[in-house]
Amino acid sequence: MPGIDESIAFVPVRIAVMTVSDTRTFADDKSGDTLVARIKEAGHALAARVIVTDDQAKIAAQLKEWVADENIDAVISTGGTGLTGRDVTVEAFKSVFEKEIDGFAAIFHQISFTKVGTSTVQSRACAGVAGGTYLFALPGSPGAVKDGWDGILKQQLDIRYRPCNFVEIMPRLTEDARIRRN
Repeated sequence: MPGIDESIAFVPVRIAVMTVSDTRTFADDKSGDTLVARIKEAGHALAARVIVTDDQAKIAAQLKEWVADENIDAVISTGGTGLTGRDVTVEAFKSVFEKEIDGFAAIFHQISFTKVGTSTVQSRACAGVAGGTYLFALPGSPGAVKDGWDGILKQQLDIRYRPCNFVEIMPRLTEDARIRRN
């Protein structure tokens, strides 16, 4: 049965938060605030927080900077995952991914479907790994952030979650890179 194994010590994950928007500021970033509150409530560390405009190159550059930062284990973004011309978060993320976590989008849509029905198809939530850092892109609404965090990330970023989780395999994410360098 899946769940938290209380016999295992909690390990805080260092998480950076990126809001992608041409209009949001820290004063009105409800989705970013929702995500930060949940990260802290779960016992994780907020490693960094930025607002980046809907610009593929800028988003990718910020992701690459954070992937190179040894003090960041995971990045979670909110915004820019829709279908409009300005929605380029997914393209930026995919340009940085070394491996995509396809199941993340599948589970996100399953959860979202129970809340918004078929409107979930308008989201392109995605996840992947680059340089040993997890990268998660969530839609820009507080509800979607809650769905992504409460329904997936809260459990998968908790080393105590069984039968398996993202945290326990973090040390092994760069194994292939080490092998190729030798």
